Amino acid sequence: MSESEQRFGEFVVVRRHEQGHVAELVLDRPKAMNAVSTEMARSIGEACDALAADRDVRVTVVASSSERAFCVGADLKERNSFSDADLVRQRPTARRAYTGVLELPMPTVAAVHGFALGGGFELALSCDVIVADATALVGLPEVSVGVIPGGGGTQLLPRRVGAARAAELVFTARRVEAAEARELGLVDILAEDARAEALALAARIAVNSPVGLRNAKKAMRLGQGLDLRAGLEVEDAAWRATAFSGDRAEGVAAFNEKRKPQWPGE
Repeated sequence: MSESEQRFGEFVVVRRHEQGHVAELVLDRPKAMNAVSTEMARSIGEACDALAADRDVRVTVVASSSERAFCVGADLKERNSFSDADLVRQRPTARRAYTGVLELPMPTVAAVHGFALGGGFELALSCDVIVADATALVGLPEVSVGVIPGGGGTQLLPRRVGAARAAELVFTARRVEAAEARELGLVDILAEDARAEALALAARIAVNSPVGLRNAKKAMRLGQGLDLRAGLEVEDAAWRATAFSGDRAEGVAAFNEKRKPQWPGE
C-alpha cells in the first residue's frame, strides 16, 4: 500500500495510505512519551485542520510512534515553568488540539499502546472507537496533580461509561489496565497489535460511502444527549444530506449491478 507523509512541526506526522482512503495522525515525540507540549498541541491542531479539509480521507487512525506510550498527557515539565499568565495564554492552543481530534468529520480510531493518561487518554476518548493492546494503561489522574481533566475528559468519559463510573475514575485518579479497561468500556477492542487492528478496522470502514460515514458520525455526535424527538430531527437532517448525494445514487446503482461502488464522495 503506497503512503505519503506530511510533518507538522517536530512532533506530529500525518501518514496517508493512498489506496485505502485511510490516514494516520501519528504522535511522534517518543523521547517524552508523547507528552503534549505547547508546540506539539499546536501541531496536532494544524494536522487536524489539514485532515478535516481532505475529502479523500474517509477514516483517521490516531496512533503513536513511541514503544512505551500512546501519550502521557500534558508536558508537566513545561507546565512547571509557566506563570498563571502563561497558562492562560497556552489554553486556547491546548483546547484546539483536543477539539481538533474530536471534531474531525470522518470516523476516527485510536490505537492505544502503553500509557494513555490524562490528556493522552482524552485524545483517545475524542475518537469514535478505541483499540488497545495488552500493554495499555489508561486513566484521568489530573486531580492527583491539582488540576482536572481539561481536554474533554469530564464530558467524554461520562458519555462513554456513565456518570457514576466516570466519577469514580476521575475522583480516585486511578490507572486502569487493559483487561479492566475493556470490561468497563474505557476501550472498545483489545488486540494483539493495536495499530494493526486499528488500521484493519479503518480499512473496513473506509470501503463505505464517505458522505454516509461523515453524516452518520455527525448525526450520532449532535444527537447525543438530546431527547429522542430532537435526536430524530438531527438524524433526519443527516439523512437528507446523504439521500440526495451522488454517493446514494452510486450505492443503489452498484447494488443493482452487483459491483463494488465507486464513491464520488459528494
